[in-house]
Amino acid sequence: MEKTNPETKVTNEKGVTRFKCPNCGKAEIVRTKHQRRIAVKYKCKNCSFSGPN
Repeated sequence: MEKTNPETKVTNEKGVTRFKCPNCGKAEIVRTKHQRRIAVKYKCKNCSFSGPN
């Protein structure tokens, strides 16, 4: 399965979400439906906060 680069524009893909880092509120995090479904970890480029969980 192909990894999705967070820098890739995926705005036309169904189920994509974009949100500001829940810790610092500065960096934008983009998550595809697939990433959310299988709980792929993300890391904020600004403060190194990681989620989910």
